[in-house]
Amino acid sequence: MPAAIPEYLASEPSPLGLISLRRRELPSEPGIVITEITLDHQFLMSSLHTASERALAQVALDLHGAGGLRVLVGGLGLGHTAHAVLESERVASVEVVEYLAPVIHWFETGLLPLSETLSSDPRLALTEGDVYARLWQPSAERLDVILVDVDHSPEEPLGAESESFYTEEGLRRAKRHLAPGGVLGVWSYAECSPFADALARVFADVRVEPVHFENRLLGEVETNWLFFARG
Repeated sequence: MPAAIPEYLASEPSPLGLISLRRRELPSEPGIVITEITLDHQFLMSSLHTASERALAQVALDLHGAGGLRVLVGGLGLGHTAHAVLESERVASVEVVEYLAPVIHWFETGLLPLSETLSSDPRLALTEGDVYARLWQPSAERLDVILVDVDHSPEEPLGAESESFYTEEGLRRAKRHLAPGGVLGVWSYAECSPFADALARVFADVRVEPVHFENRLLGEVETNWLFFARG
């Protein structure tokens, strides 16, 4: 079945390239409309497959277990990670740090599917900035949960700015932003043993979890990978 022609809602230049927001009908399921983000015309994310983004939040919150949680999310994207965090009543505040100004603009003007839901929650704060630079610098406050969902994988970053985060030194610096018992979670589309090893050298407790899902666009099962560290 031919792919539906996408409707482009916005296309804007960014420091990483041309970033575009589009929507289209799912060819195999007429009436189902999905929203996608592309970077330099290459697929980046979709509202159709959000299981791993949501699991990133849910597993991290379960690992912590406490209440009144202060959460930092690196990367807004289509908003599914932040939305999953805010579904928990144990969360007191969420700051989302988004590097790309166009994505923030799409959120603020209601172009993202979750714009209205997220913006109506008083616990949410959205900041334009580089989460990797933030975590490299000394911590101004201690957080309970830090979630990073920006790059394709530790070995395939979107930009050179994030490469140092995945090193042992970068992780040590990020750890200083966590309160005792805090949890770091990182999303990846691929498994990465060197990153898991680096986490294990910095944190006492490390978990790597695959998330399997059916890619309804391709008709095949895919796997994303979540890395969690604590202590």
